[in-house]
Amino acid sequence: MIFEETYLRGAYVIDPQIIGDERGFFARAWCQKEFGAHGLVTAFVQSNLSFNKFEGTLRGMHRQIAPAEEVKLVRCTKGRIYDVIVDLRPDSPTHRQWFGVELSAENHRMLYVPAGFAHGYQTLEDNCEVFYQVSEFYTPECERGARYDDPSFGIQWPLAVSAVSPKDKNWPDYVPVL
Repeated sequence: MIFEETYLRGAYVIDPQIIGDERGFFARAWCQKEFGAHGLVTAFVQSNLSFNKFEGTLRGMHRQIAPAEEVKLVRCTKGRIYDVIVDLRPDSPTHRQWFGVELSAENHRMLYVPAGFAHGYQTLEDNCEVFYQVSEFYTPECERGARYDDPSFGIQWPLAVSAVSPKDKNWPDYVPVL
């Protein structure tokens, strides 16, 4: 696997090394030793699957706070998404900055989302499926969110939003914990 750290410290875009022949290809999507060698979390406790019917669907921006802060490893297994993270670590030099990357069934890319980040994505076509692993169990009392259009982040989504849940639409403006 090829690990490329983003400008948000601790967040990585991960490309599998494709070994192809006339049958198709083989690639490793997870290796505990390789993740550990990069200082990344190597224990995931839950895998989630999300299906999205329509282009422009937006999910996010989600996170969990202590004691259930979670790391995510996200991959699009059908279709294409624009995956976005926002650094919400108050002591980080990139606090409130965002990073976006296209993940697709075709490019096989993954996004490693560290603890302390909000995460969300927008579908770039109909019928998208997203698979992600998380390092902590879902803990409702630790769930937090920020609006996808919070002006303090300035996220530039590629499409007009066609669908968003009421919960995601109504998260309050982000206020850092100081």
